[in-house]
Amino acid sequence: MARVLIVGAGLSGSLCAALLRRELPQRPLRIVLWDKARGAGGRMATSRSPHNPRCTADLGAQYITLRPAYAQKHQSFYEDLLAHGVLKPLTAPVEGMVMEEDSHNFVTPQGISSIVKHYLTESGADVFYEHHVTQIYLRGGKWEVCKKTGSPEQFDIVVLTIPVPQILQLQGDIVNIIKESQKQQLESVSYSSRYALGLFYEAGTWIDVPWAAQYITNNPCIRFISIDNKKRNIESSEFGPSVVVHTSVPFGIAHLEWDKEKVQPIILDQLENIMPGLPKPTSIKCQKWRYSQVTKAIPSCPGQMTLHIKPLLVCGGDGFTHSNFDGCIDSAICIVEALKTNL
Repeated sequence: MARVLIVGAGLSGSLCAALLRRELPQRPLRIVLWDKARGAGGRMATSRSPHNPRCTADLGAQYITLRPAYAQKHQSFYEDLLAHGVLKPLTAPVEGMVMEEDSHNFVTPQGISSIVKHYLTESGADVFYEHHVTQIYLRGGKWEVCKKTGSPEQFDIVVLTIPVPQILQLQGDIVNIIKESQKQQLESVSYSSRYALGLFYEAGTWIDVPWAAQYITNNPCIRFISIDNKKRNIESSEFGPSVVVHTSVPFGIAHLEWDKEKVQPIILDQLENIMPGLPKPTSIKCQKWRYSQVTKAIPSCPGQMTLHIKPLLVCGGDGFTHSNFDGCIDSAICIVEALKTNL
């Protein structure tokens, strides 16, 4: 049984695992996913209130947009998620949203990470968290993959779906395996950076605004605010609301190397200016997105890059396409095609 390691349990990695299982049902593959975080989702992260796990906030991607260019190409993916109740149409008011004609927006009733969890369940993969990959070596026709803690493990195929700068930080034989031309392409990829805050409230708290989410254009710090339960059309007496705040990219870049503890009060001060009298939350989560969205992808967006054929080492993700749901679908399809060709 071939052992396949997918590094990164975000959207690209989880979808890649599900497509492998879907398209090679007869093939005895042991699919393993490692992620350095404590849970699934990557940049499709849903955080939970420490006081009530049913009070959640999407600190990464906010909603899914289906644009006309992908309506037919990826129709089956959207239909699958809608049929399983993972997605539903976004009907709540979002102020300042710019919509392309014939595009459709969707929200996730169970939080944005539920998309990733749906694909992980379908894949039947063995998923391990707090597994931070540090080195990759070539050993007797297999890949030996080392992590920060615990013993190295061997795999027949390795797929890297982590942000491109993290691929370039890996040590071991991979440093010499990546060709100079590939390295130049990888080094050309760039990302925006931003902070996100999740504010969690106790049950019964009322946040009196006429919108579910709002794009902010006249603030030096804040770009987007969402009342997350309202965005999903969920009202409950059993758990409180949550508010998500995303900073602008210029603010994120300017404060990128600051401690989160110093950045959080600045964002809260600006939030007070925009929403004076906001109730006091029971807890706050501050998230730094060093790699938020791809601003420059691999030239010509090939979806994946094969670094080594025998044994197979492939990398992919939104750095090889573009930063949204459809970009990750494109990349996952390309990765699986590369695996099928070489399996």
